Amino acid sequence: MAQQRGPKRVAVVMADDEVALTALAQAVALNLATPVLIGEVARIREKLATVEAGAALANAILISVPNASAAAETAVHLCRSGEVDLLLKGHLRTDQLLHAVLDKQHGLRTGRLLSDVLLYEDTLAGVRRLVGVTDGGINVLPTLEQKKQIIANGVAVMHALGCGRPRVALMSATEVVSQAVPSTVEAQALTEWAATGELGECKVFGPLALDNALLEAAAAAKGIRSPVAGRADLMVVPNIEAGNLLGKAVKYFGQSACGHVIVGAAVPVLIPSRVESAEDKLNAVALGVVIQAG
Repeated sequence: MAQQRGPKRVAVVMADDEVALTALAQAVALNLATPVLIGEVARIREKLATVEAGAALANAILISVPNASAAAETAVHLCRSGEVDLLLKGHLRTDQLLHAVLDKQHGLRTGRLLSDVLLYEDTLAGVRRLVGVTDGGINVLPTLEQKKQIIANGVAVMHALGCGRPRVALMSATEVVSQAVPSTVEAQALTEWAATGELGECKVFGPLALDNALLEAAAAAKGIRSPVAGRADLMVVPNIEAGNLLGKAVKYFGQSACGHVIVGAAVPVLIPSRVESAEDKLNAVALGVVIQAG
């Protein structure tokens, strides 16, 4: 799907990062990306000399800047002017990049809440499929109103991936609504809100625990009757801790291929952690390409 929608112009912010460059070289070879490398050019060239398949970046546009702040500001400016379609974090901190993205005058704000959506390959039901998790990267303890925007962002991502009517599970530790567990109360309220049809083509239900969100047998054992239960396409977690732990669990315990993207800005923003592999970052680029192509 991504190859059919590429290539997109991908800027690596502070591009003296061997893993990010390796991922971008692979993306170029797959016709997903046209490369733009921003940072200290001498250091970028040093890294390019060590990158496997680095020849794919021979025609990359190199933009020299003195430091990380300037790199982030330059990248955002290129997005605003339509010269870049995607941002990929290189050798800088996430907060340095997001500071430029969220700048009220010169950033990439759209009026939407920014949120992180992770996609992983799920095989629990014996069929390989993509499942989303949001938000394990941006919003620490989202309010009810923020959760509405997080759901909307996640649904938009699933639509871009060709999931016409995604099943959205509102996650908690239990499927039973209880005042002692505030996320269950909010999940019930969000289920009722989504039933009005404001989100368009999707099905939203909660609260659901992890097992009865993904396993039909678990949902049946609990007597849960919902088209979402046991078949969730997108899991909306109650807080950043739950999302972060769930995302890392599917990667490290489940050995699943993953990719994640920040949505809600004018362009997709890719902020993989420093420990993520070139494959993970390539997956993120592919995801960003699909989203940006709409």
